[in-house]
Amino acid sequence: MRSQIPSFRLPATVLDEEVGYILDMVLTTHFNHYVDSLKGLLDQDYDAIFVGSGAPRGRDLPGLPGRQEGDASIHIGIDWLSNVAFEHIEKIGKRVIVLGGGNTAMDCCRTARRVGGEDVKVIVRSPFDSMKASTWEKEDAIHEGIPFVDNHVPLEFVIEDGKLVGMRFEKVNAVFDENGKRSLVPTGEEPVLFPCDEVLVAIGQENAFPWIEKNIGIEFDNWGMPVLNAQTFQSSCAKVFFGGDSAFGPENIITAVAHGHQAAVSIDLFCDGKQVNQRPPPGTNLLSTKMGIHEWSYDNDVTTDVRKIVPLVELTSALQNRTMEVELGFDAQAAFDEAERCLNCDVQTVFTDDKCIECDACVDICPMDCINFIENNDESELRQSLRVKAVIAGQDIYVSGNLETGRVMVKDENVCLHCGLCAERCPTAAWDMQQFFYQVTKAAPLCIK
Repeated sequence: MRSQIPSFRLPATVLDEEVGYILDMVLTTHFNHYVDSLKGLLDQDYDAIFVGSGAPRGRDLPGLPGRQEGDASIHIGIDWLSNVAFEHIEKIGKRVIVLGGGNTAMDCCRTARRVGGEDVKVIVRSPFDSMKASTWEKEDAIHEGIPFVDNHVPLEFVIEDGKLVGMRFEKVNAVFDENGKRSLVPTGEEPVLFPCDEVLVAIGQENAFPWIEKNIGIEFDNWGMPVLNAQTFQSSCAKVFFGGDSAFGPENIITAVAHGHQAAVSIDLFCDGKQVNQRPPPGTNLLSTKMGIHEWSYDNDVTTDVRKIVPLVELTSALQNRTMEVELGFDAQAAFDEAERCLNCDVQTVFTDDKCIECDACVDICPMDCINFIENNDESELRQSLRVKAVIAGQDIYVSGNLETGRVMVKDENVCLHCGLCAERCPTAAWDMQQFFYQVTKAAPLCIK
């Protein structure tokens, strides 16, 4: 996070604060220790070891013509980002090509613009819409004047007089077969030359475990990845657990944090002599909490408001300072307006059969036509009889008991907006709004005795 996520996205002060919350706990820390042997750690008789070393090796193009001759001007993306973060590199050539279409490529091109790159372009072999980078990451790069050249496969690094002067690419089309498998088919056009001074290679990352000996009981698969239990993150060596990119390959920070929570639960169970696959349940309020009208009587006007765009620092200022955070955040009013887009997924509509007088007022007021009073039948028939057919078989429908007329109330939760209008309109309080709380299991409550 510190070395490969640029400061203009994640300021060091924010990261220090977050890490500080952990360091302020009752921990024993060892910094500035080079770990070169897992066996050495196991020999110290730790009760459990968690490996979260990431996917530290960036992929290269070693077989591409000109790669060795142009080595001084060709950089592996994640290594280059680290060198910039630690101020080992302070500038780059004016003309820069970034190879790759993921979030690391976006970080590379935006960082290059801030350290001297004037003509920075992203060249990727896939179509623009198929790039792995997040949509907002691509939008931010475009906002900073960085063009994308898609459907181009690198052919060679062009070297003249021992110096990198450009790259030559073959233009392709992405063709998908009936199973959705993609093939890149050459168009037959002449190769394209893009001049450049330096190239940043950001075409993916790989795991690397040179410090884990092969004779200590940890099994690896054919791809060099540890063989793990996908639920417990335990390896074939019972006291060693993995998480984050080092577990199942490159993902994102959110996934890594989730892995850490689950591995921590496993480690707590393991150290307590319990079965790690016997997972404690998540935290829920099994008895739903009845909500007062002022808790759920929120703005329930049905609109198609789009996500608000986060304000950014003025572009010229942003590009002159690589440590300046570019997102300004919302002001109080914009944050309130954005929060009103919430679909209130924690709020449940609860129906009480014996209070219903079948006035159908809730049917009239429902903006999504998800409430139905119909004759009971088999589920498959009920799904086809609704005002809006419930075609997603994996989504349960809500069916009441028999009412006075012999009908039943059927509600499709997949369509419901949780707007609360049915509860507001109901004259007998047969409809009620209740709050549901769910919390993923964490090790901390287990450790508090």
